[in-house]
Amino acid sequence: MDKKEMMPTKISIKDKKHMLKGEVIRSAVFSRSKVMEVITEDHESYYLIFYKQSLIFGGKLDHVEEGTFIHKAIHEGILIESPHPILSALIPHVNVTIPNKSNLFSHLELHYSPQEMVYILTTLDSFFEKELLIKTIDKIFFHFRRNGKFMKSYQVLQMLDAFAPDLKSVQERLVSQEFSSYHHFYHSSSLPEIQAKDPLFVELHCFKNRSNANERIVLEEILSKDDSVDELLLWLETSDKLQTANNSIEKYTGIALRFVTMEEWMLILGKINVNPFQALPDSKAMIQKMLQTGRYEQAALCLLNFIDGLPASYNAILLTIWEHSDPKFVLDHFDDFIKLLQHLPNSEKTKQFEQKVFQFAEILLKEHDLKTVYEKLLPITKVIPNLEVIRKIREMVKLLEDPDRMMELGDYYAEFKQFDQAIDCFFWEMEMQPENPSPVRKISKMYQSKGMVKEASAYQKIFAQLKSNQETG
Repeated sequence: MDKKEMMPTKISIKDKKHMLKGEVIRSAVFSRSKVMEVITEDHESYYLIFYKQSLIFGGKLDHVEEGTFIHKAIHEGILIESPHPILSALIPHVNVTIPNKSNLFSHLELHYSPQEMVYILTTLDSFFEKELLIKTIDKIFFHFRRNGKFMKSYQVLQMLDAFAPDLKSVQERLVSQEFSSYHHFYHSSSLPEIQAKDPLFVELHCFKNRSNANERIVLEEILSKDDSVDELLLWLETSDKLQTANNSIEKYTGIALRFVTMEEWMLILGKINVNPFQALPDSKAMIQKMLQTGRYEQAALCLLNFIDGLPASYNAILLTIWEHSDPKFVLDHFDDFIKLLQHLPNSEKTKQFEQKVFQFAEILLKEHDLKTVYEKLLPITKVIPNLEVIRKIREMVKLLEDPDRMMELGDYYAEFKQFDQAIDCFFWEMEMQPENPSPVRKISKMYQSKGMVKEASAYQKIFAQLKSNQETG
C-alpha cells in the first residue's frame, strides 16, 4: 500500500449517532491549528478544527461567517485545496468522532494547559456563542490572577484581546498598573527572549507575521523541531518568491518524502514552478518506473509543464506517454500535448498518430457540433499536417451546407461511430427519395450498430420491400 492509499482525501465522520462519509476539499493551516472542510455524500459542508494533530470539534455549517476563526484560517492561513497532492498529508485520521459538545470544555481542561485551552477556545466561535467563550476565558484569567500568576494571566489577556478586541474591560486590564512590567516585557524584548517564557505567543505572532523575514526565520526554527508537515507548507507557500528556493530542494525533498511519495513530490514541485527534472537526480528513473507500471497519465502530469526544458533523451518517454494515454485525458490537457508533439522529431510521428486523432474526433463529436470539433482539432495540424482525420472533419463541415449530399455526410458520421447523426442524415435522404432503398438499408445498419435489434429489423423489412419493388418495377 502506498502513501496515497494510506492517507486519502476521503474521511469518515461520526457526529453523535450519525456516520458520514465525505471528501476533504481543502485544509487551512493556521499556526498550531488546522481547519478542514469536508463535503459529505449528501453535499453538506462539515468543518473540522484540529489543534496540532488532535480533532477538537466540528460540525455542519451552511456558511462561514466573516470574522470567525475558520474564516481567518481560510483567508490568512496556508490554504491547500484539492487536488493538491499534499492535501492527504494534512489529514491526521481518516476516521474521526466529533466530541460531545456539552463535555468539550471539561475535556480540554483535562488534556491541555490553561494557555493552550484559551487559544483553542478562540478557534471555536463558529460552534459556540462568543459570549460563552469569552466568559470561559475570563474564568481562566481570574484563576491565574487570584493565584498570583500575573505573567500567565497577562498571556490570557493578550489572547482574549486578539479574540475580542472591542472588549473595553480587556483594554483596561491590559494597560493597568499591575501588568505594566509584562506589557513592557512583551513590547521591548526580543522574540527569543519572549519565546523562553511564552512559546505559544511567539509561534502565533510569527505565523501571523510570517511575511516578515525575522518572524519567518524564528517560525522556521520552531517548525523544524516539530515532526509535522507545517515546515514544508511554510516553504511551499513562498518558495516561488525566495531566491534560495532551488538551493533548498535537497533539504525539503528529505522532509517531503516523510509525508508524500516521490511521484507526488514531483507534482508538488511542478506546482511551484520548480523543474523536478533539473532539481531531482532520480526524476527520470521515477518516470520510467511509472511507465513500466502502466501509470502513463501520472507520468504525463509530472512532465507536461516542463516539456520545453527536456533534452532529446526524453523523446522515447514522451512518445510512450502519447501512445498510451487515454484519449479523454489527452483532450483534457490538449494544449500541453500539442507541446509534447512539437518536442518530438517528425520521424516519430507515425500512423498511430492518425488513429489517436481519430479517437479524439469520436469523443469530441459526442459532445460538440461539427464546427466546434474542427476548431478544437485544428491546432494539431500545425504539428502533424495532412492528417486524414482532419481532412474528413473539414469535408463534413462543408457537407453541412449541402442538402444534396446528406448520404455522404451520414457515411462520415457512421465512420466516426456517431450513429444518431448518421441516422438523421439518412432519414433526410429517405424523405427526399422515398423509393430509394439505399438510405433505408443504411438506417437499418445504424440501428444494428446501436444494438437496437427491433428497429434494425423493421427497417430491414422496409429495405427488402423497396428492393423488391425496384426489381419488379
